Amino acid sequence: MITNKPKLVRITTVPVAMYKILKGQLNFLNQYFEIVGICSHERYYDDLRQQEGIRLIDIEIRREISFRKDIMAIIRLFLAFRREKPVIIHSHTPKAGLLAMVAGKLAGVPIRIHTFTGIRFETAHGLFRSLLMWMDRITCFCATTVIPEGDGVKQTLIQNKITQKPLHKILNGNINGVDVDYFRPDAVTPTVCRALKTELAIADDDFVICFIGRIVRDKGINELVSAFDMLSRRHKYMKLLLVGPFESNLDPVSASTEKIIRTNRHVISVGLQQDVRPYLAISDLFILPSYREGFPNVVLQAGAMGVPSVVTNINGCNEIIRDGYNGIIIPPRQEKPLFDAISGLYSDRQKLQEYARNSRGIIVEKFRREIVWDAILAKYRDLMQQWKPPV
Repeated sequence: MITNKPKLVRITTVPVAMYKILKGQLNFLNQYFEIVGICSHERYYDDLRQQEGIRLIDIEIRREISFRKDIMAIIRLFLAFRREKPVIIHSHTPKAGLLAMVAGKLAGVPIRIHTFTGIRFETAHGLFRSLLMWMDRITCFCATTVIPEGDGVKQTLIQNKITQKPLHKILNGNINGVDVDYFRPDAVTPTVCRALKTELAIADDDFVICFIGRIVRDKGINELVSAFDMLSRRHKYMKLLLVGPFESNLDPVSASTEKIIRTNRHVISVGLQQDVRPYLAISDLFILPSYREGFPNVVLQAGAMGVPSVVTNINGCNEIIRDGYNGIIIPPRQEKPLFDAISGLYSDRQKLQEYARNSRGIIVEKFRREIVWDAILAKYRDLMQQWKPPV
């Protein structure tokens, strides 16, 4: 298809990153650019193509380090960029960023953007940490523009001397914003809420604490489950709702945590859910005690649903939650502050309701997806104005 629109290639490791995290954005940008997506042909590949109305190129990009496969991916990316001749390539996810930026530089793509949505080396140690840091340095060296998802990510890149290039987040942070019409307090009917509570054996008087995400160590699940186990012995009208999959092969929780989840009748684990809104709708408090994040969408979604949050003082979380306004910020990796924060809000319902009232407004004002998309479009246009194409 012949088009006069400039070509923009977006690259992620797997299609789910574009299908879910960037939902709607590529379809919006397709009005102004010819959008091409590159990712591995895995689950959601065809759904992504249909949802966003874009052309996809299947190039296998492995999350784990594999010298042979990574070289093959760079070659295939190089050939794709030479064939497609994009004005802009824009990558997300660490491995996709490294390979795409290297291939893009070799292919002579004029505008090469990588967005850091999180910093993998933050929780790594030893030689592996050093390796990850050098991978990020190479990514930044080959990129013409580096975008941190938030201020915390920006400071981490600067402090660890990953790049000396100018770093500017998009608007208030986050790569896609939140659909505040989809995530809203009345998105789930009272009938659906009652049915879900009945299904999960949650009483109307129960205080429901919700976690959404992977059930892994780095999300602070060990501390959360341990703190809740003690709380549930003091307060019988309290439930912990865990929404997300276990990843025992990657970053398993402790054996004692698994045992509590299995045996404490106040802990309810429902696994991965396509629609998290019903679970937020029946919750009084959202918890994300993670060790590291980029700019967590689940905190934005909870806020848009009018649910206050307790989060750890890490990148992204401390840019969404204002301590004492729409939630509480606590230190990471510590059980007692988590216990105290939950216990305090359980006892002080007036403060909890105040945080709930403040939660949605700040999301609508700063993180509505339409204003994020407009800011991304403006960034692309600004970079294209600065680029002088060869005569």
